[in-house]
Parts: sequence; structure tokens; C-alpha cells
Amino acid sequence: MSELRTELRTELRLVIFDVDGTLIDSQAHILAAMDAAFAAHDLPPPEREATLSIVGLSLPIAMARLAPDHPDSQPGLVAAYKDAFGQMRRSPDGAALSPLFPGARAALATLAAQDHTLLAIATGKSRRGMDHILDLHDLRGLFHSVQTADDHPSKPHPSMVAACLRDTGTLAARAVILGDTTYDIDMGRAAGIHALGVAWGYHPADRLIASGAGAILHSFDALPVTLDRICPLS
Repeated sequence: MSELRTELRTELRLVIFDVDGTLIDSQAHILAAMDAAFAAHDLPPPEREATLSIVGLSLPIAMARLAPDHPDSQPGLVAAYKDAFGQMRRSPDGAALSPLFPGARAALATLAAQDHTLLAIATGKSRRGMDHILDLHDLRGLFHSVQTADDHPSKPHPSMVAACLRDTGTLAARAVILGDTTYDIDMGRAAGIHALGVAWGYHPADRLIASGAGAILHSFDALPVTLDRICPLS
């Protein structure tokens, strides 16, 4: 019986998605919340490029990079960011702050309809923030594993990918991560899975390639055929 289960697992393909900058265009939300957090501590806000460079990291590590000269303020900055982000999310315009990127919903639906393709999430968001996104965009039921920063070390540690593989019973050789930052690519490579980058996120394509991305997508329309090339369905 165990041999049968192992054989079935080799037929599965797992596609793991990053969220911010990959599925969700949350740039305006992140920048506004970061500015509010630093203002709450009477600190000058980081440059836009600096803030976007840390998207994908857990908040404590992100704040340590953005405010290295203010270690005593870093825990407060984390709390202030969470508070500002949540308040904006609950505002009347909250839904407009985190739209899906064009083509994301159609690509998810296409892959979810494939018998041997499973979907998962590996995000630096909190569980509460991820639950909000799932409800906001009616994505519940699509993902067989949802891993958040609440339960794992920050990317690029491979813990989230390892949990996705365990939850789905998928072999590492049959798994792919799609992300927009080097943290995603490095996490995938550390876990021994395939990695794809996207051109519309927070880190430029040349950095993703240098980190080991097998290809760079310029639209979600290219995802199914690219997956079939690097991790074909058996």
C-alpha cells in the first residue's frame, strides 16, 4: 500500500505561489503602511526602493534592515506597521489597495482544474493578512497548503516550502515556486524545487535569474506552458 501511495505522489505537480508582488499588487498598501509606521516613531520613512526591496521578508527582519540605527524602535515599528496595514485594509478603499495582477485569477483556475496539479501559498504575510486576501478575492478552496510568516522563519529559509511538500505529499523534484523576489527564488532552490520569476514584481528580472530562476514570466498567460516545460505533467 505504501508503494502505491509513493507512486501516486510522483504523478503530482505542486505549484507554490508567493503573494505580494506575484499574485497581489499590494505596492501602494505596503508603502503607505511603512510610511505610517515610521511616522508613528518620529523617524524619516525609508526610500521607496528600500521598502520594496524587503517585501517578502518577515517584518522583524525587514525592520532591522530598514532601521539598522534604531534597534530599540524595531519592535514598535513592526507593531505600528501591522496596525497601519490593518486599518487601511478595513477602510472603504481597502479592496483597491491589494488587487490581483491581471491574469492571476484565470491562471489559478486553469491550474486548479488539472487533476495532477496542486496549488499552495508561501508568503511573508501573517495568517490574518493571508486570510483577508483569500476572502477578498474569493480564493478559498484553491490551495492545498497555505504557509505564512506566523509559523516559519523568514524567507529564504526553506521551511515554508518543506511544509507545502509535506502537506501535499509532493516530491521536491515535482514542485515549482513562482515569485517576484530573490528571497522566493533562493527559498525554492534551498528546498530543492524548481523556481520561476515574474517580471512585474519587486526585484528586477536580472537579479531573479542570477539567483537561479529557471525562467521569467512576463504575463500569467505564459504560466501553464512554462510549467509544462520545466515540470511536465506525467
